[in-house]
Amino acid sequence: MSSPYSYDVSMFRETFETQYTYLNGFLRNVRRFGNRPALHDPKSGCRWTYKELNAAANRLAHALRADGVGKNDVVMFALLNSPEFIFFYLAAHKIGAIACPVNYRQGAGEIALVLEDSCPKVFAYDAQFPSLCQHALKLSSHSPSRTIVTQTDTPQTDACPYESYVAQQPETDPPIDFEPHIYDETTRLYTSGTTSRPKGVPINNINEILSAHDVIMHFPLTPTDRTMNMTPWFHRGGIHSGGPCPTLYVGGEVVILRDFQPHTCLQYAEQYQVTFLIGVPTILAMLARTQERTPVDLSSLRGIVTMGAPFEKAACEKYRKLLTPNIFNGYGTTETFWNTFLRPYDLPDRSGSAGRACTDDDVRVVAVHADGHHAEPEEIVPHDNTTAGEVIIRSPAKSAFCYYNNADLTAQKFYKGWLYTGDMATWDENEFVTICGRKDDMIVSAGENIYPTQIEAVLNQHPKVQESAVIGIPDKLRGESVSAYVIPSDNSLTVAELKDYCSHSPMLSAYKCPRLYTIVSELPHTATGKLMHYQLRQQVLSHL
Repeated sequence: MSSPYSYDVSMFRETFETQYTYLNGFLRNVRRFGNRPALHDPKSGCRWTYKELNAAANRLAHALRADGVGKNDVVMFALLNSPEFIFFYLAAHKIGAIACPVNYRQGAGEIALVLEDSCPKVFAYDAQFPSLCQHALKLSSHSPSRTIVTQTDTPQTDACPYESYVAQQPETDPPIDFEPHIYDETTRLYTSGTTSRPKGVPINNINEILSAHDVIMHFPLTPTDRTMNMTPWFHRGGIHSGGPCPTLYVGGEVVILRDFQPHTCLQYAEQYQVTFLIGVPTILAMLARTQERTPVDLSSLRGIVTMGAPFEKAACEKYRKLLTPNIFNGYGTTETFWNTFLRPYDLPDRSGSAGRACTDDDVRVVAVHADGHHAEPEEIVPHDNTTAGEVIIRSPAKSAFCYYNNADLTAQKFYKGWLYTGDMATWDENEFVTICGRKDDMIVSAGENIYPTQIEAVLNQHPKVQESAVIGIPDKLRGESVSAYVIPSDNSLTVAELKDYCSHSPMLSAYKCPRLYTIVSELPHTATGKLMHYQLRQQVLSHL
């Protein structure tokens, strides 16, 4: 007997697959929140309503169409957080193109590799770093059809100024003369890469929508919120974690912090009544120091969301007192967004942990095989908060499960529907995950496996330490010796103090205590704030 509620599934599926796009979500807000603020750029003093933001994106979309850019063409941009970044992001959605923001903190050769990998039709860069981008274009074997420079009125020999490019273009919505689909690639992100050259991660329409939903659910984020990213938008945690993607999808307002300065950030947060700040632990440390010296009113904050690095307990407690009690810590990857989340109600007992799996995600900690082969997803390590294993993630809502143009690496990192992250962690009986470090960063000393992050967490609690990094260096007797590199917050810090501190720490076994300490002025980081242990190791080995 047929159901009186039966319907044509194929018709429903076709409608869903072609209409449930990120662009449609944004355009809903243009209709229902048209006169409400969507974007604020304190540097220029400009503020756009949803209608005005849509009109600005339309001007660019029409200009790109006139240049022959259409479905699946790549539009690449090396831009600071800026209005133009968002215009490019939205304009690509409007014409079926792929928005590809790139890391402007890379070297010219690295950007050239990305240009060759994605072959963009259009390349835009910020006037703040023309030499870098012009050099990258010369090194690359691929030449974009059009090069655009933003934030300048000065004529460039190789690039068209942005305002000239969009001049005289209509502000009406461009025709959708392509067949949209929920699995269309809409954004391509290149990983900051702690161990190798950058990898292209394709993000499709449904990934963008469900990443936005994840933020909306977990903050929670509402149309009344104002968000401000303290880190660049070119990475996953920037564009999708409280940045343009979720904020404009829910109907809130994005406040632009063009480049992070702690005093400016705190001023903006107070002056513009920011409700959510998004950053990484190293940035929060700078905010806290500035707030101690010159405090501002942060009562408008509903939360600070951090990610990209382990978040130590002592630091978490300090920031809750100085900045806001609502500290969130997300853990994840470019490939899968965030996948565990530590919420304010988990604190203070769980501070130092990365939280447990997000609502729609599966996260496991599995054994590591000596032969380098993947453990099976069922080979989980004990829930004892002691035994370390590799974090694996299954997040179909937010992951495309591949790398662009790199089948070999896809096969290495994805197995049976799971991403094998290379991150080492322990977990407890409630599946709270605590990150130990990278599998590649593991130190093997006298047969013992040692994870740098555990030692760094102890060192960073020393009152005179600003930041530390721990690596293994060759040792004929032990294989590797534990070596610590420390940036002091107080120049009176001595190596003797550090040795004494670690030797008396109840959190460090004797074999984990560093045998060598070096006081340094800086440490290498990725653009997302992650320590680059492998680069530090290369620097140290080159001087041995």
